[in-house]
Amino acid sequence: MSRHLFKLARAGAPAAILTAALAVPALADDGVSADTVVATVGDVEITIGHVLVARDELPEQFRQLPPETLFQPIVTQLVEQTALMMTGADDIATRDRLRAEHQRRSIISNAVLDQATRGAVTEDSIAAAYDSFVAEFEAVEDPMTEFNASHIIVGTEEEALALRAELDEGADFAELAREHSTDGAAQGGGDLGWFGPGMMIAEFEQAVAAMEVGAIDGPLETQFGWHLIQLNDTRIATAPALEDVREQIIQEIRREVAEAAVADALDAVEVSRSDDAIDPSVLLDPGLLDD
Repeated sequence: MSRHLFKLARAGAPAAILTAALAVPALADDGVSADTVVATVGDVEITIGHVLVARDELPEQFRQLPPETLFQPIVTQLVEQTALMMTGADDIATRDRLRAEHQRRSIISNAVLDQATRGAVTEDSIAAAYDSFVAEFEAVEDPMTEFNASHIIVGTEEEALALRAELDEGADFAELAREHSTDGAAQGGGDLGWFGPGMMIAEFEQAVAAMEVGAIDGPLETQFGWHLIQLNDTRIATAPALEDVREQIIQEIRREVAEAAVADALDAVEVSRSDDAIDPSVLLDPGLLDD
């Protein structure tokens, strides 16, 4: 787009397309606003706002050019695009017409949602949402247990059985993990840190949940290899700190506001759906858009 824009600027716009004279305002004038008209094409006005939006969509290297270099080429391109739209809109292919309608619908609906959610995220709303989150977390009747465990993982059952025999004879779990374990936790003596339900694969989690603190279990086979497991400790999970869940809370606030905005929009209009049974396989027939 930008190459074409500057080509237009050097060559000048065709007389047949420039249906009205350009009225370029002095940008320093106090009276200039987004609604200030810089050109008209038929009965369609092109404003400073349109020029600013067009500039925003240029690649970064062109946006850095001086305003006096950019202004006229942008206006010229907007005039030509508007003329083409006005004279050719009825003749474009069905696919292109529907794509344009879809893009307009998508842009405007996203802008409405953005406007609705923009002011919803404040420090007060974040704090209130966090307090509610903590209250719900602490009100759970069956609090979640977290586990701290270590493991040794090797490639074969024979290796795991040999290491288990050493452990049963009193060998140090962490030392064996450093020497034999094949995953990234080996350097830390196999320490996996704290984890809760759903953070480990099912068979590993089930084995840990059935263990007593200090016990060793295995060999246990998973998709990753053969494990020996030591349960170091357990604790009842507490609510994470605000900073640890801040982004999730912000996203939840925005989601709730967006859902409310959608519900309000639907309440404000009448919606009807066709009673005709449409075969969903039409989605696989792009030829319907050919004309």
